Amino acid sequence: MKRLIATLRTGLSKLEFLPPLLTRLTVGWVFAESGWGKLHNIQGVTEYFVSLGIPMAQYQAPFVAGVELIGGSLLILGLFTRVISLPLIATMAVAILTAKREEISVASDLYGMSEFLMIVALVWLVVYGPGAISVDKLLARKFENL
Repeated sequence: MKRLIATLRTGLSKLEFLPPLLTRLTVGWVFAESGWGKLHNIQGVTEYFVSLGIPMAQYQAPFVAGVELIGGSLLILGLFTRVISLPLIATMAVAILTAKREEISVASDLYGMSEFLMIVALVWLVVYGPGAISVDKLLARKFENL
C-alpha cells in the first residue's frame, strides 16, 4: 500500500502544472469572452447597469468590460496573474451585490453562483500563483538571473 501511494504521489507530482494552467485558461476565457461581449453591446450593458442602480453606468459599463477583457486575456497568458485577479474579484463581488443580491437568502445560495465560483478560483490564483506554464514564471526566471 505504501508503495502504491508513493507511486501515485510521484506520478501526480508531475502534473502539478496542470491545475493552475487549467484554472487560468478557463477563468480567463470566461472573463475575456464576457468582456468582449459587453464591449460589443455597451449600450445594452449600460442600460442594464442603470436598471441595477449602479452609479455612473455610462462609465462603469465600458470600464467593467475592459477589466474583464484585458483581465481575462492576461489570465490566459499567465501575466500579472495575482495582480489582475484582484479587480476581477472586485467585479464579481459587485455583480453578486447588485445583480444577484435578491437571489441570496442564505449563505449557501452563493455556492451555485458562477460569480462566487469565479471569486473562489481567482482567490486560489492569488494565493498559489499562475503555475509553471505562465509568462509570470518565465519573467521570474529571467529576472532571477540578473
